Amino acid sequence: MCAAIENPASCEVRSVIRFLLAKNLKPIDIYRQLREVYGDYLMNESSVRKWGIQFKNGRTNVHDEEKSGRPSIVTDDLVAKVDEKIRENRRFTITELSLCFSQIFRTLLFEIVSQ
Repeated sequence: MCAAIENPASCEVRSVIRFLLAKNLKPIDIYRQLREVYGDYLMNESSVRKWGIQFKNGRTNVHDEEKSGRPSIVTDDLVAKVDEKIRENRRFTITELSLCFSQIFRTLLFEIVSQ
């Protein structure tokens, strides 16, 4: 048995899946080979099947697709405004800042101030 490769990149594993699918291996056989080389805690069999279906349907990209999550509201302009307000009064509190920037959550203001 060969030594397990630890912490492989997701795209590396997907490339192996794509390669082995091209050699006409079944998903269960691909899963077994992945476990043998990368260890038990890599990817479950259903994920190997899911990627196999995607590759058979024409997907060629092994990298993650861009996620469409919420855009960050922290901008350089916002950080500059908070910084300017802090410089006006060095003895500020987060509560005082949150009154000036009511559209921003207190936790986000704290994060901006602490970074």
